[in-house]
Amino acid sequence: MQDDKTPRVGVLVVAYNAETTLEKTLDRLPPSFVARVDHVLVSDDASTDDTYHVSLRYQQNTTIPITVIKHEQNLGYGGNQKVGYRWAIDRGLDVVVLLHGDGQYAPEVIESLIEPAARGEADAVFGSRMMVRGDALSGGMPLYKYVGNRILTRFQNTLSGMSLTEWHSGYRVYRTDALANIDFESYSDGFDFDSQIILGLHGAGMTVAEVPIPTYYGDEICYVNGMTYARQVATDAVRFRLDGLGIGGGRTGVDRDAYELKVSKHSSHGVLLDWLKHRPASRVLDVGCSDGQFGALVAQFGHEVTGVDLVKHPDVGNHLHGFVEADLNRGLPTEAGSDYDVIVAADVLEHVIDPAQLLEQMVSRLRPGGKLLVSVPNVSHWYPRLRIASGNFGYDQRGPLDQGHVRFFTRRSLNRMIRAAGLRPVRTRVVGSPLDIIPVRGIGPRLVLRLLGAIDRRATRVWPTMFGYQFLQELERA
Repeated sequence: MQDDKTPRVGVLVVAYNAETTLEKTLDRLPPSFVARVDHVLVSDDASTDDTYHVSLRYQQNTTIPITVIKHEQNLGYGGNQKVGYRWAIDRGLDVVVLLHGDGQYAPEVIESLIEPAARGEADAVFGSRMMVRGDALSGGMPLYKYVGNRILTRFQNTLSGMSLTEWHSGYRVYRTDALANIDFESYSDGFDFDSQIILGLHGAGMTVAEVPIPTYYGDEICYVNGMTYARQVATDAVRFRLDGLGIGGGRTGVDRDAYELKVSKHSSHGVLLDWLKHRPASRVLDVGCSDGQFGALVAQFGHEVTGVDLVKHPDVGNHLHGFVEADLNRGLPTEAGSDYDVIVAADVLEHVIDPAQLLEQMVSRLRPGGKLLVSVPNVSHWYPRLRIASGNFGYDQRGPLDQGHVRFFTRRSLNRMIRAAGLRPVRTRVVGSPLDIIPVRGIGPRLVLRLLGAIDRRATRVWPTMFGYQFLQELERA
């Protein structure tokens, strides 16, 4: 009998053509686990053999609480799991174990996987065949699978920022509250579902743990196409990294999130900070200041910084000397004051409906001899050009096609607007893609990224309108 504090544990047995292995697999469950399990769901994914009737016969002759279902059509490995996880959530279970009906993953060690999740120490626990050196090969894992597993795992760790010893084990335990907080229904119905759910958990800030499990390869039939699977999981990892960089998955509308501060000597923020670093102490207005992190760095140079933005982010008052909350689409508020030595509009003009009007208003708030520092993304960068030329235009989470952009600039259109506002450039700069701020693990990936950054900066100097990521200008009245 379970008390109110004992987690309710269920088992999802995914089965496909497992008539010869299913009973043996269930018989191997430890008696101590059988005594505590809430329920077992055997989910037959439209097997073409007698798996379903074998399951029903076992159900009638065991004390294990079992439900058997058979899908009329094959849902796929991922689709079958989705049904099971919905069942676990709807049943009110606290923990659900994924167990394969072919016996490849040892039921004898099921309790070692459950414990970290049952104690609340992890949102997911994966059985790893790679944690103990040499166990995978001695357990019969074919060499080509071992090598492929290691290569893919390293690749996926690099792109995701994780450090799992194995991404490709199908022996898993999930807390149902963690499953309920990710959109697993939208994931693949195929074998790459397992990789996608790892990325989903990691992206949601969930805790993933691993425990060692024995490796067993018997006479089970493998239905995975290795090359297709490798391509799919690699694509998932790349897409996850690109989403993290803001490329893809964008939506139109006002962006109320704080921008990501890009502090690097090669980034727009780095260049603007360098320009401000060498000025005498000044009154600075940071238009579109976000959470004030950039302004706080400016203040360290001895400047007095006031910020203006649509949203008052937490701690912005601690970062700046003053802050005004205002919608810049309605103009620069009078509360922001005037007679500034410097006004900074870093990645702002593209977010307002009438950037020319805002530019003129900023000029009017400058004292005589004051400077205006502007940066805008380059819509003629190769990436937006490629998206448009291929017919795949869409908004991203950030970058030149940021979801919050309502205006787009080329170098020529920016210069035309600057002249119309009665301004002239004191100095200009074009920066390339901010590759050097991308977090990567390992010496090799860092060296590759450093090389790519150097190539990109060289290309930006040679062809700024094609490879330039952002245009920066220091302006004064003409």
